[in-house]
Amino acid sequence: MDGRIRLTTMPALPRACQRGFTLLELLVVLLIIALLAGYVGPKLFSQVDRAREKTALAQMKSLADALGQYRLDVGQYPTEQQGLQALVVGPVGVTRWQGPYLAKSLPNDPWDRPYVWKNPGADHEVEIVSYGPGGDGDTARLIVYGF
Repeated sequence: MDGRIRLTTMPALPRACQRGFTLLELLVVLLIIALLAGYVGPKLFSQVDRAREKTALAQMKSLADALGQYRLDVGQYPTEQQGLQALVVGPVGVTRWQGPYLAKSLPNDPWDRPYVWKNPGADHEVEIVSYGPGGDGDTARLIVYGF
């Protein structure tokens, strides 16, 4: 030994040992991800829909409370022509209106459409209706708060 360090190089690995993922392996991974997304996705979106329906019912309950106060002051519920706007702005010709009966402006439903006021209602004396995620028409999924 004369104090020199001897460097040796390792032989290059064969080409077969250096390869990455095969196309088949990538397809299997993509299939697993797609199956998981197909299982988890609908469950997640159904939770969002249920949360929106609960929000709509809570807003309808708040509107119903305001309508109850309106009825105590005026003696009757607003007509369909006056609508829910009567909770915010006094209708023409209504003398005992003491509103506004809502702290803020009239809310839209969670699908960003106005609530519909029915007086008389289909199944109740009066009803507040949201047409749900489908809107009105054949795709409507009615959410009704009647009292």
